Amino acid sequence: MRVFVTGGSGHVGSALVPELLSAGHEVVGLARSDASAAVLAERGAQVRRGDLDDLDGLREAAAEADGVVHLAFKHDLMASGEFAGAVEADFAALKALGETLAGTGKPLVSTSGTLMLTGLGRTATEEDRLPGGPRVDAENYVLGLAGRGVRSSVVRLPPSVHSSLDKHGFVPTMIRLARSAGVSPYVGEGASRWAAGHTLDAARLYRLALEKAPAGSMLHAVGDEAISLRQIAETIGTRLGVPAKSITPEEAPAHFGFLAPMVQADAPTSAARTRELLDWKPEHPGLLEDLAEEHYFATE
Repeated sequence: MRVFVTGGSGHVGSALVPELLSAGHEVVGLARSDASAAVLAERGAQVRRGDLDDLDGLREAAAEADGVVHLAFKHDLMASGEFAGAVEADFAALKALGETLAGTGKPLVSTSGTLMLTGLGRTATEEDRLPGGPRVDAENYVLGLAGRGVRSSVVRLPPSVHSSLDKHGFVPTMIRLARSAGVSPYVGEGASRWAAGHTLDAARLYRLALEKAPAGSMLHAVGDEAISLRQIAETIGTRLGVPAKSITPEEAPAHFGFLAPMVQADAPTSAARTRELLDWKPEHPGLLEDLAEEHYFATE
């Protein structure tokens, strides 16, 4: 299968491209910079120059492909506080891809997040859907393409997708902040819970979704269903040799910045249906086990 991948030089993409190639697929990766192009070429992918704003280029690449995996997101905009702009660009790109694939029966695998399911008061499942909102609209659009002749699916990633490939995610950010501040904080009692999943397990799930997920599938790339933020903060503190301590919700923005809402989000999440549907089973270490390794704490 000739697969067009956006975000192929990023964190999850850096595992997905080799996963696809090793399974015999041909990969064409979107690259917005010379550095991204070099990374993709080194991994054995063909390079297509462009970005998420090049909608005509996205349409052309999708038309030439046998399937599409959409991983790219303007994380730099989100981190700078322009989340709405990042969401708008993502939705526009998905519409360009989806309209091109309509009526072809080809697969489109898109990306969302389990943190959108915060505050349910129970463990979230693949059956949980929201009526609308940022990123939710894109999620619902992709699932709706199943009725328009696209074998569409959405992979919800947990807030921590962890491995030695994770350089700029939420956990590395928490580690950098704790190292700088000399303390590893959690909010209140630290009872908020995150799901987590290993990068290599997530990459395998994307491949399986591309190859055989039924149209309209919601999938969860979750290994650990629920790890408390206090556990994460205490593990980081122990590894850095700094104290872990409770801070108030009012103090959270001063330490965590844009991460403040995320570290207070309670979003335990199950992947039971995903495991059954695609015979997918996480095989790699969980988050706390991964935090015991040196790769998250090594400094240059």
